[in-house]
Amino acid sequence: MEVRTRGPPFGSYKAEAGMKRSDSIGLIPKYWDDEAEWREYHPNALDEDGEKKFVELVRGKLLTVFLDYDGTLTPIVPEPDRAFMSEETRDAVRECAKRYPTAIISGRSRHKVSQFIKLQELYYAGSHGLDIVGPTTTTDGEPVEKKLAHQPAQWARDVMDRVTKELIERCEDIPGTNIEHNMFCVSAHYRAVSEEMRPRVEKIVDEICDREECLIKHDGKMVWEIRPRVAWDKGKALTYLRNALLEELEGQGFTSDQVYTIYIGDDVTDEDAFMEINEELGDELGVGILVSSAPKVSAAKFSLRETSEVLQFLTKLHELGDKGEIRTLGE
Repeated sequence: MEVRTRGPPFGSYKAEAGMKRSDSIGLIPKYWDDEAEWREYHPNALDEDGEKKFVELVRGKLLTVFLDYDGTLTPIVPEPDRAFMSEETRDAVRECAKRYPTAIISGRSRHKVSQFIKLQELYYAGSHGLDIVGPTTTTDGEPVEKKLAHQPAQWARDVMDRVTKELIERCEDIPGTNIEHNMFCVSAHYRAVSEEMRPRVEKIVDEICDREECLIKHDGKMVWEIRPRVAWDKGKALTYLRNALLEELEGQGFTSDQVYTIYIGDDVTDEDAFMEINEELGDELGVGILVSSAPKVSAAKFSLRETSEVLQFLTKLHELGDKGEIRTLGE
């Protein structure tokens, strides 16, 4: 009789040499028999039991809220340049930033994702955290004097210019291919490419990464990404921003053990942030929340089913802050 270890082995799988950290998710065996059991391991943060568990973790602490963009604040769309966020969601993020330090960590270029969101009071980390800036205004619209900026792989920008040009030229005769220059990484979207032609796109991406040792391929939702081969990802960006925030919050009377970090994301690249929280903070200081309509292996401790539930959850955070369950800025 087969004996199977039960439960998600969080933190017990590490990336092997040369492997991207989030690739280790693929090493974790399936640990659930049906969706109901999966939800026991990843309770929905809006359901009665899940919300109760979440509130118990964050009660009396100040949140730092980290959000992915595509698939989290806006649904995945066939044309990446049309991934517009609704005004209702924008208002919810704005209200969140009034109460808690709020950051966006996206695979998109920082410039593009900030244009989509249009909120200058947020922290932005584009290109999977390779391009970080702080707010340019306060939540009241006042200019911010202290500027935060960090680019751990500045050399990659020129490389990605060249890679983008090559991908566009080599994929020109493959209908449906969409090449997106994300400043410090490049995305080859194949959602609109026929099943028969997708291997050609992947082959081109593989050839570029095999030729240049400084580059590495990463799989996402209907996209192959070319990124610089550096020890940096969404998780490292989260830690960098959290540490920067802690310095600012200390001046407002918050100690590090009074600050609780949440990260909400839907893609495999967001697993880097979930694992960073598990490894560096633990449940007492942070949790990841996976956005997924179907069970899948994840290092996140909570879940939401879709982007509409992300909106509901952000609204719930406002309510918890206003009721005094969670501490807020300015207290």
